[in-house]
Amino acid sequence: MNKELGQLFITGISGKQLSAEEEQFIQKENIGGVILFSHNYESPAQLAELVNNIQSLRDNYPLFIATDHEGGRVQRFKDGFTKIPSMLDVTKKESPKLCFEISQLMSNELLSCGVNLNLGPVCDIFTNPKNSVIGDRAFGKNADDVSKYISAMIRGQQTSGIMSCAKHFPGHGDTLEDSHFKLPIVNKSLDQLREQEFIPFVKAVKARVDMVMMAHLKVDSIDQENICTFSPKAYELIREELKFKKVIITDDMEMKAISEDLSLGEAALKALKAGADLIEYRSFEACRSAYEYVKDAVNSGEFTPQEVSSRYERILELKKKYLSNYSPIYIPDVAGQVGTAENHNLVEQVSQA
Repeated sequence: MNKELGQLFITGISGKQLSAEEEQFIQKENIGGVILFSHNYESPAQLAELVNNIQSLRDNYPLFIATDHEGGRVQRFKDGFTKIPSMLDVTKKESPKLCFEISQLMSNELLSCGVNLNLGPVCDIFTNPKNSVIGDRAFGKNADDVSKYISAMIRGQQTSGIMSCAKHFPGHGDTLEDSHFKLPIVNKSLDQLREQEFIPFVKAVKARVDMVMMAHLKVDSIDQENICTFSPKAYELIREELKFKKVIITDDMEMKAISEDLSLGEAALKALKAGADLIEYRSFEACRSAYEYVKDAVNSGEFTPQEVSSRYERILELKKKYLSNYSPIYIPDVAGQVGTAENHNLVEQVSQA
């Protein structure tokens, strides 16, 4: 059962190469994936070597290798990679075709280094001009504009062979707080959410997005008791109303929006029991602590083998689709695939009058 349980976790790592502790944890517990940030990155070749080392620890199917590669302010790998404009700037050209091509560019560069899961597109609508946490990460300021580009972005990822993730459900666009530091509150009725915030997520599901990310938001019209991460009602909306049957991932479980009220393990177990399939941590220590707590809950019967297996099967189905033909990255090829003149020329179209 531990071999299945580990697949429900994505861990961060501390540096540009794996520590002995990180290697042991990932391999022994069959951890599902690793998320990479700027502190894990030096160059495309170093990134590819790190990913090869991570994947050498796999038990069966390869690990998810995830990052946030949205463009603009949120692009973890910069030196050597093509610098991608913000999505709000990309959509100023009013060309879903250009958005599709830039999505392919981003995806191909990531895949050439072994990254197989891009935590995007952002489906939030930039409806609140004071919302600095979303801002130009969004594709637009109304549901129709955002929806028009969401499917182009997802198709660009999937035709390149990289997994996509629609975030941050049920919609982070009309908030003031940043969930990294404080719990954001959404004061909208369920009907208002359906008429606005849900629309890009419906579009993403119809475009066959691979994952949906649940946000750390307090939305009383959904659940007066729980934030969305811990709300069975919020997961039910994704499953029943949006008809989404694939993997639901949490946002980073170390954000202050949730980490101040519960221990790491308590929060992990509560999210999984509410309906999450995949739990994300930006640091190794936090992931290991949460994993051990949930493992104890499985051993005590508080979290059943059936609950673990149902989540594991959704994760396994996604890995079978994308990662069945895995082979290590041939590092000498990377330089000719990342940050090329052709890619830079495509991006320059965004700034052309």
